[in-house]
Amino acid sequence: MSDSSVATLAGTAMAPRIWVAMLLLYGLLALASLGAGRWTAPDSALRRQINAWWRIFPVVSLSMLLYPVGPVLLSLLIASLALRELSTHYAGPRWRFQAVCVAVLLLQTTLALYNTAMASALLLALLLAQAVYFGLRRQPAQILLLLFLLLCAGLSFLPSLLQLTPSRTVNLAWFFYLFALTALNDIAQFVSGKCFGRHPLAARISPNKTWQGLVGGVLVSLVVSAALGLYLQLAGLPLLLALGLLLSLAGVAGDLVFSAAKRRLGIKDFSQLIPGHGGILDRVDSLVLTAPLLYCGLML
Repeated sequence: MSDSSVATLAGTAMAPRIWVAMLLLYGLLALASLGAGRWTAPDSALRRQINAWWRIFPVVSLSMLLYPVGPVLLSLLIASLALRELSTHYAGPRWRFQAVCVAVLLLQTTLALYNTAMASALLLALLLAQAVYFGLRRQPAQILLLLFLLLCAGLSFLPSLLQLTPSRTVNLAWFFYLFALTALNDIAQFVSGKCFGRHPLAARISPNKTWQGLVGGVLVSLVVSAALGLYLQLAGLPLLLALGLLLSLAGVAGDLVFSAAKRRLGIKDFSQLIPGHGGILDRVDSLVLTAPLLYCGLML
């Protein structure tokens, strides 16, 4: 039997497991909502965070239901909302900044339809050039453009994940794995930091992040990666544990990069699009690094 036939059979058997895992995720969110409603104040940060995930998860779920077009539309939606947020912090004529970003986004989308690896390589080259320029000038305009290039470079790996194997279901399972692990890592870090946080991780960049929050996020990521990956039959335990560790650390790194940019820009959140979370960039900052890391890790 050929490799493509094996992948197709594995994907067919896996399909119901993806939706069961998704329903379980919604069940955990419902339990968290009930607990927060009973033990926290109506305006508490935890309750706002949980309520925000009720807005985020359905969008991701819809993109999966519309696979393979849905994930691409999700990437474009994220990029469009991010461009809107970044434009509000641009001091000069916004149309110039928006024109450059739209040109980059159109180029990335066109190349991604033809060759996702080429699109990613081009965006990473642009990102490197802009990073050098940013390092020399450190102007707000360059920071905003750098953030948009970084976002597009990270999102360009999502179409690559959808082409990992001949089986659409296997690819969709990895896509779900990425979003579930990234989201639960963020939640675990937030809860662990609030409950046990004592020692700042990077006080000058993000005062609310602590080493205890980092440890909590890593531990939860290891458990979720192993449980979800084994249930979906994605890989063996050693690889899943390694991915859990690396994606958790990458999520923290992505968050710190965008937090450092916000410090330089003198803002707390990019917008108030998602109550309790800030803007779309405040939510996908982890995904910017976890998506390319997962793809490169699986290819290696």
